[in-house]
Amino acid sequence: MTASPGSAEPAVADTTGTRTPPFASAWRRAHLTADQRVARGRAARVEAPRSAHSRWTPRPDRPAPVALLEEQAASRVPQLVPIRYGRMLVSPFTFYRGAALIMASDLAATPVSGVTVQLCGDAHLSNFGLFGTPERKMIFDINDFDETLPGPWEWDVKRLAASFEIMGRDRGFSPADRRAVVMAAVAEYRDRMHQAAGMGALDAWYDHLEAGMLLKLVRQEVRVKRVSKKEARAFERDVSKAHTRDNTRVFTKRAAEVDGELRIVSDPPLIVPVEEIVTPGSEWEDPAPLIKKLLATYRRTLGNQHHPLEEYRYVHAAYKMVGVGSVGTRCYILLMLGRDHNDPLFLQVKEAQASVLERFAGESTYRHHGQRVVSGQRLMQAATDIFLGWIRIKGLDGMTRDYYVRQFHDWKGSADVDSMLVPGATLYARVCGATLARAHARWGDRIAIASYLGKGDAFDRAVANFCAAYADQNEKDYEAFAAAVESGRLPAQTGV
Repeated sequence: MTASPGSAEPAVADTTGTRTPPFASAWRRAHLTADQRVARGRAARVEAPRSAHSRWTPRPDRPAPVALLEEQAASRVPQLVPIRYGRMLVSPFTFYRGAALIMASDLAATPVSGVTVQLCGDAHLSNFGLFGTPERKMIFDINDFDETLPGPWEWDVKRLAASFEIMGRDRGFSPADRRAVVMAAVAEYRDRMHQAAGMGALDAWYDHLEAGMLLKLVRQEVRVKRVSKKEARAFERDVSKAHTRDNTRVFTKRAAEVDGELRIVSDPPLIVPVEEIVTPGSEWEDPAPLIKKLLATYRRTLGNQHHPLEEYRYVHAAYKMVGVGSVGTRCYILLMLGRDHNDPLFLQVKEAQASVLERFAGESTYRHHGQRVVSGQRLMQAATDIFLGWIRIKGLDGMTRDYYVRQFHDWKGSADVDSMLVPGATLYARVCGATLARAHARWGDRIAIASYLGKGDAFDRAVANFCAAYADQNEKDYEAFAAAVESGRLPAQTGV
């Protein structure tokens, strides 16, 4: 990332472009024949046998997990770091959700086939879900790209698979059931990658899972008695609920008239209106003019054609706390209005720091981390938000940071992980595994990956072994983290 030059408008600065074309390796790959790509995958088995993926042993110089968390905290809002730690402290599973840097460091020492894809970078099971497409269809896909970067496809697979092992422990599943759930996720990844390998380029690019197709799959599982009717109803409720999560619902829940003007309602520390956090006498004392200039800069990242954003006017902004791993990074929501109060739009402006993968997989080719996130999302998702863009902002503290922008809620839905039973978890693992394969197949060499994986379950078994061992490591790391909180080394605020 490069620093923004000084400007007469200090809150608005934008640098776009890439250091080198990110598509260069894919372009070169396209000139290989299908047979050459198959041979590439088979040859990779010599350098990295599939059985080698089963091993997990921490290397002697493994960084201390608590030290890595402290390193991350240095770039976050200090008063919010205790809330992040408090959310991670709930269980080994919530700790794992916030430990993307720790696992990236660990994965860097594991075997890889040498085939690069666009990685999600944090592909745990809670980062998949439902959302609306511009065509007003609901699809299931990956929904978090803060860490996206090109890298070894195995890293995403292991991050996803291990999340199911750890979630299974949290839910009290037996070791045999946990292994079966993990292997279901990896087997589905392998099967879907083989299907993608047989597709034409456009078919692989357009492949997606609509909510209707997901519900049909759930009902089929009920008929063959692999999923209970109760769990099927839970899936159907998740889909129905997602349809209600839109801008109008957020407006009803989060906005109110204050002194005759519409405002986002304060709910600290989760939501804090911008006027409550600005310093009197600073350039942000009257934030509206600066935010309008920022919106004009952001608009340029949405393309040259007419865009619906032009029909909305800025009304109000607030800080919004999000997630587990993201707590402490800077995130805001903007209330916009179209023709009247019945036509609201909420935008989320979320800080984009360097991906946790960069120190292990190489620096991003993008000079702007917001653009890195947006470009990675467009490569991996079957359909993307039409409001997806990026901006560089000189903030309240005078520091310039990168952000990406998207709709705050647009038919967003997620599975209720806390109530999953083994059959439902198995089905969800299959859906997530297939979804990750679709995302990797869009830009990665799907033919080489499928060739490397083969049609047997050698890779599935190896990853299941890895996940059991890594879940043990995660529990040890969680214990070290909890001890650091207990000793006072790490401040934690629970219940927020």
